[in-house]
Amino acid sequence: MNVKRKKIKVGVIGIGHLGNYHLQKYQKLEICEITAVADMITDRAQKAAGIYKCAALSDYRAMLGQVDAVSIAVPTSEHYKVANDFLAAGVDVLIEKPICATLEEADGLIGLAKKKNLIIQVGFVERFNPAIMALENVIDKPMFIEAHRLHPFFERGTDVDVILDLMIHDLDIILKFVNSPITGMEAVGVPILSDKIDISNVRISFATGCIANVTASRISAKTMQKIRFFGPEGYHSVDCQKREILSLGKRKNDAGQVEIYQNNIEVGSHDPLEEEIRCFVNSVVNRTQPLISGEDARKSLELAIDIIKKMRVAEVI
Repeated sequence: MNVKRKKIKVGVIGIGHLGNYHLQKYQKLEICEITAVADMITDRAQKAAGIYKCAALSDYRAMLGQVDAVSIAVPTSEHYKVANDFLAAGVDVLIEKPICATLEEADGLIGLAKKKNLIIQVGFVERFNPAIMALENVIDKPMFIEAHRLHPFFERGTDVDVILDLMIHDLDIILKFVNSPITGMEAVGVPILSDKIDISNVRISFATGCIANVTASRISAKTMQKIRFFGPEGYHSVDCQKREILSLGKRKNDAGQVEIYQNNIEVGSHDPLEEEIRCFVNSVVNRTQPLISGEDARKSLELAIDIIKKMRVAEVI
């Protein structure tokens, strides 16, 4: 006999650029029932509520007690307050990156979630990029990494430095694949179009000997989202925007000479955000650890904050 699974009642707080995308993905999942949306801009909430046939709220706190899980897509400075309220009420949360503005806030949320046996997933959507996921099949021990994440300027996201806005995606990926303590760092950053740092470059040294050179800019004429890994086993170039990977390995031919060959890697065709939402919902339903936990997100936040501090010291000098 087929037993009908109980629907998960979900809500979205912050109906801006990302919040609207979250709603689209939740609607595709049969197990989800969009119960309410909340935004301080009433027109935004009402428009989304009309599309998804749910309640429109100007105060997210009216959603407490009405939902099982929420996506939080508000400015970073509000992450802690909103997530803390929902966790305290027994609700699982998906928080857009970064997890919080400070490590103390992140620790507070992680501790509360553990105490109440709740799920925190953080929205590092690039981890669900099919090209990044395919990279796991070929990468071994990266020794040099070069990342460029360049975007045209938008007001959205300028409440934080470009490190927390854009670079943190690549920091998260690099920490995952290098998996080694950091031994040194050099960083430079400049504010151009906002009062925060808009373009930055950082060079990170790891205990394994790996060096990562990471550039992020939100004042570029064109978008670029590329990360390249070099190691003893070969070279792997990922274009996150195109969701493509070029992977080259090396081997000895019959004459004993080293030759380069292209790895045949199967790259999926799934939508990264849809996969991220699906992962979160699966964790909610099955009570399993999400792919990107609060602890994972804390590591990338700690590195991002260290980079910002390093740049500020350099500016004073």
